[in-house]
Amino acid sequence: MDSKSNAALKTTGPEAVAEATPAPSVSAPETPRPAANTPTATKRPSPTGLWFRTTGSRYLVRVVALIAAVVLWQLASDNGFNVYINFDNIPAPTAVGSALMTELGGQEFYLHIMHSLQRVAIAYGLAVVIGVVLGVAMGRSKWAEDIILPYIELLRPIPAVAWIPLAILMLPTEQASIVFITFLGALFPVVLNTIHGVEQTNSVLIRAARSLGASNRAILWHVVLPGAMPSIVAGLAIGMGVAWFSLLAGEIISGQYGIGYYTWNSYTLIQYPQIIIGMLTIGGLGTLCTLLIRKACNPLLKWQVKGGQS
Repeated sequence: MDSKSNAALKTTGPEAVAEATPAPSVSAPETPRPAANTPTATKRPSPTGLWFRTTGSRYLVRVVALIAAVVLWQLASDNGFNVYINFDNIPAPTAVGSALMTELGGQEFYLHIMHSLQRVAIAYGLAVVIGVVLGVAMGRSKWAEDIILPYIELLRPIPAVAWIPLAILMLPTEQASIVFITFLGALFPVVLNTIHGVEQTNSVLIRAARSLGASNRAILWHVVLPGAMPSIVAGLAIGMGVAWFSLLAGEIISGQYGIGYYTWNSYTLIQYPQIIIGMLTIGGLGTLCTLLIRKACNPLLKWQVKGGQS
């Protein structure tokens, strides 16, 4: 075979066919374009909008409810509503607001508030310390419960007003007697709720901690107290409200300063708007103190699963 036939075979072999066949073109996949009415991304709500959806809307409902009550109060006072409740002698919110502006312009009103806050702080602090200690002791020891609980149950039903004569006879000053009455009012809710919380602690957790070698002190601090904390916090909140109630009774009888004395003195002087100012001040201060107690105790209840409301 000559050189021409060899060249012909080379040009007609598989290599030549491969060279003659064009390589297929590879194109990048096309990205589908979104439709004109399809949102490209979901916008995240702003922190303000998120707060309003979760919490702010609830506060708005509460404020609207209070405003509605004030409007109804104004209408009842203006029209002399007298169906079982007589609004003829009750000052309208406008009169109360005018008297409040006058009181806020002086110094005596603030002096009454400061005296009441000081008494509540001293009495409530003592009630929390003594009440929690006694409640834990009675919840953990049957002997302590049998010895202390009869005194608690015997003294608890006695109203704060009934303690006033004895407090004046026992204690050297009026300040001490008012603090003592306020202390008794706050003590009993704290004690009883602490006992309930300690007794309701899951015994399985206590046995598990003891089987792992935990001491009684470690079980108390790391098992019993955390488990009883929801009941203790409830007792602290209730005790704060009862403390203000008891403070009012003590200041009415034996006080010279304080918001309770201010309210009672306004009644004796026939200053009806000042009576309502004193009542609303007591309610506002009690609500604020209770809110502070709950906020301060929230870090102790992070483990608790919240629920129950729809």
